[in-house]
Amino acid sequence: MTSRAALIAWALLPGMSSAAGTAATQMTVQTTVVTGCTVSAATVAFGNYTPGAGASASSAAIKVSCTNGTPFGVGLSAGSTSGATYAQRLLGDGASSLQYNLYTSSAYAAVWGDGSGTTQIRTGTGAGIATPVTLTVYGLLPDSAVNRTAVAGSYVDTIVVVLTY
Repeated sequence: MTSRAALIAWALLPGMSSAAGTAATQMTVQTTVVTGCTVSAATVAFGNYTPGAGASASSAAIKVSCTNGTPFGVGLSAGSTSGATYAQRLLGDGASSLQYNLYTSSAYAAVWGDGSGTTQIRTGTGAGIATPVTLTVYGLLPDSAVNRTAVAGSYVDTIVVVLTY
């Protein structure tokens, strides 16, 4: 490039030449933060149960991540084992079952359900997607007369965790 061409190119660079005038406008920049939530749940594991040796208790975490400020509710289903109700959830192994239930606190007073009847749901407010709110579910497998007649086996139930927001 010749020195004359270089001088002309330099003169045309913005802010480098003497301007004849200026003009300005405003530009809007925007976004919308959408409400959103996710939920995950750990396993309530009672471990080995020995009939007649006393009740077995366990707990697990349910983690809810919601947009900051989003109110939410968490309900639990009665379970997938045939005959299960909120009043008496059941762990199943084929035709055999064990009684248990899930509660909102370690006092084992309020059954965690869907809010129907005497069951309760847990509520909270999102602290941001990267900051999960941890809710604890408390499980109790009583050493009831029915449970003392259980046959040996591996018992399982599936609970649906329902998050509303």
